[in-house]
Amino acid sequence: MAIHFFTEDIRFQLPNKLTRKRWLKEIASGEGFKIIELNYIFCSDEYLHQINVDYLNHDTLTDIITFDNSDEKGKIEGDIFISIDRVFDNAKTHHSSNEDELSRVISHGLLHLMGYKDKKKEDASLMRSKENLAIDLFHKINVPRGTGN
Repeated sequence: MAIHFFTEDIRFQLPNKLTRKRWLKEIASGEGFKIIELNYIFCSDEYLHQINVDYLNHDTLTDIITFDNSDEKGKIEGDIFISIDRVFDNAKTHHSSNEDELSRVISHGLLHLMGYKDKKKEDASLMRSKENLAIDLFHKINVPRGTGN
């Protein structure tokens, strides 16, 4: 079981990497999935825009693109590209912290790999609910030592 975090064309340090790995594993196992190999690649708007154009024929900015590489049901293998520029802009737009918006997008990619969709209104509503549960779980796991929890 491997979860990796990379950067392309930006300087960015993901905080709480070990906690995030544990968190992602808990999200997956809670849905009956096992992570085999999961790569998160944090990048700029320009980098992700080019992937959007080259691979999806979409000439738009986006915060995340998820590629599912799995062959077996219940096993997660994938590459998730996340624009840190978009995440931080969206945090401002939605009056959210950068950490919560980053957690939302990180979990969003994993949820896609588990089969959740977000194009239809009802699917998007379920996706948002699952993201909110994931953010709550992250806060529970990411309790600083010595706080009594």
